[in-house]
Amino acid sequence: MAKIKTIFTCSECGGVSPKWLGQCPHCQAWNTLEESRDHGLAAQAEQHRYAPLAASTALRSLSDVEALELPRISTGIPEFDRVLGGGLVAGAVVLIGGDPGIGKSTLLLQALVAMSGERRVLYVTGEESAEQVALRARRLGLSGEEVDLFAEIRLESIQSALLEQKPAVAVIDSIQTIYSSELTAAPGSVSQVKECAAQLTRLAKQAGIPIVMIGHVTKDGALAGPRVLEHIVDTVLYFEGDTHSSFRLIRAFKNRFGAVNELGVFAMTDRGLRGVANPSALFLSQHSAQVSGSCVMATQEGTRPLLVEIQALVDTAHVPNPRRLSVGLEGNRLAMLLAVLNRHAGVSTSDQDVFVNAVGGVRITEPAADLAVLLAILSSLRDRPLPKGLFAFGEVGLAGEVRPAPRGQERLREAAKLGFSVAIIPKANAPRQPIEGLEVWAVDRLQDALDRLRA
Repeated sequence: MAKIKTIFTCSECGGVSPKWLGQCPHCQAWNTLEESRDHGLAAQAEQHRYAPLAASTALRSLSDVEALELPRISTGIPEFDRVLGGGLVAGAVVLIGGDPGIGKSTLLLQALVAMSGERRVLYVTGEESAEQVALRARRLGLSGEEVDLFAEIRLESIQSALLEQKPAVAVIDSIQTIYSSELTAAPGSVSQVKECAAQLTRLAKQAGIPIVMIGHVTKDGALAGPRVLEHIVDTVLYFEGDTHSSFRLIRAFKNRFGAVNELGVFAMTDRGLRGVANPSALFLSQHSAQVSGSCVMATQEGTRPLLVEIQALVDTAHVPNPRRLSVGLEGNRLAMLLAVLNRHAGVSTSDQDVFVNAVGGVRITEPAADLAVLLAILSSLRDRPLPKGLFAFGEVGLAGEVRPAPRGQERLREAAKLGFSVAIIPKANAPRQPIEGLEVWAVDRLQDALDRLRA
């Protein structure tokens, strides 16, 4: 009988240590080592559990390897296909996470039903019973006649079903509920999640079955389980949005078969999630009259240009330390921009509370939002609306210069298509050919942009 010994596993990276330490020796995280039991089963099963995915091949030059375009499997939902890079790829493993109740299971059930007409699909449910899944399908108005449903949490049974049925697409809901009988740890533990994900990934590569796994998230919004889980899979998607709002966003943070930071926009209806054809309309407020503290920016999410309204509120501070709060934008960058505004434009906010918000719940991480944020702050501080039809984009440096943003022409064309008439942009992004209906103000420095507004 194999000897049982105590080991300590890191909940962040999955690293193993023979004794407890305050700091994980692998990822340097503090207080993450958890006690578990090692029954020596890994050594017994090493020959078959960790066998290579394919037979050994001869050494070849990279130039001799033929690069083939991988065929895509459409999910039947255009917005979902966009985030995936055009659809699912045979043998690819996709991990999708999000807050409870945000719509992960709903979206994947809709996708399976849409694909079931042309190919065989399998839905493995570990969190809900088969009856609960059937009730959801009925509530959404989905027939599901050609969707194979398997209520199981044992890994070995799921592997047998996948090899026997050979579906074109499989969904695992969720990876935290799956357990392997070869491990004694409880489902959801670091060892179980890591082992089950690795085994399903090996099966997907060997059999050419695309597998979509749903993952739980922590209170901070990150995927629960060891970080190695994100390294194993091919694509990592995050479901974003407020459960009290009807809009949902899917963002790709990792994609071996497509662009990262791609964004899919959905609206939650009584019939499930529906893709939004014109997402810019979600992030633009409809004001009956011009208001101060509002500036529209053209941002780029993956391959898609989006117009987002940036709102700012500047008010007299009633405490010694004025507040700087940003929602949807980086907080530290807001403090830096206020310092640039003071130094290079002579506008001080040292006695003012400054609040900045990106409308619609979208998160903007690119620095091209700098110019729009500063224009919105200045508009609120002076209580003077910006000209009608104006939008802006551009990164503002510490020296007060306005730096160019990538894909500037696409941003300009998207804004012109939606009826905007004035653009304040970096001089390096100025179009060579004029765009019909769009007046471009190309600036080199922040002071130049403010002078154009005063003119």
